[in-house]
Amino acid sequence: SDLQKQEERGELLQPLIFVLLVLCSVLLYFRVSLMDPGFVTSEEEMKAGKSEEQNMVTPQVPSNVKMRRCGYCMVKQPMRAKHCQLCQHCVRRYDHHCPWIENCVGEKNHPLFIVYLSAQLVVLLWGGHVAWSGLYFEQSWDWLQHNIFLLLSFLLIATFTIVVLLLLISQLYLISCNTTTWEFMSHHRISYLKHSELENPFDQGVVLNLWRFFC
Repeated sequence: SDLQKQEERGELLQPLIFVLLVLCSVLLYFRVSLMDPGFVTSEEEMKAGKSEEQNMVTPQVPSNVKMRRCGYCMVKQPMRAKHCQLCQHCVRRYDHHCPWIENCVGEKNHPLFIVYLSAQLVVLLWGGHVAWSGLYFEQSWDWLQHNIFLLLSFLLIATFTIVVLLLLISQLYLISCNTTTWEFMSHHRISYLKHSELENPFDQGVVLNLWRFFC
């Protein structure tokens, strides 16, 4: 049959890989959106879960900066934590609240969020290539009527690709500097940053920053 011939020629391999990538992207989406981003639930959990990174960088922060108790959920916030009004929890190493996954990006799910963005970008680039390869341009009304759906699909994919690419690049840059989106945007309002002699007391070099984040 035609299907067997296509399989023998290897023509079904690429569609299969694409479907598997889409499935992987969907599974990553649900995993990142449903998992605990690093909620601070009590002082005991905060002390038990204090990371090695915080132990190393705390001495570089001015001694007059004290850990404060959150005015919303009344837990003692570890350094780099922030209360999210939408999640109604304090989140360790808070980066941002992502409306797309309807969850915070924090200490626990941040690396997986980067993996999700990377998988999503590959799917979008591949889908954009497929949509573009199916277009052949002619200056006629009939051509537009027959290709309007494919053209709109390509434009939509291109828009999402640009958004995901910019987000991924900005995230990787901040990770390489060992800072978060919240710290980058609100540097002048965060006590342990504005009173520090160093512009970024958590920065330990690009290689070590990336190693500590992903490994």
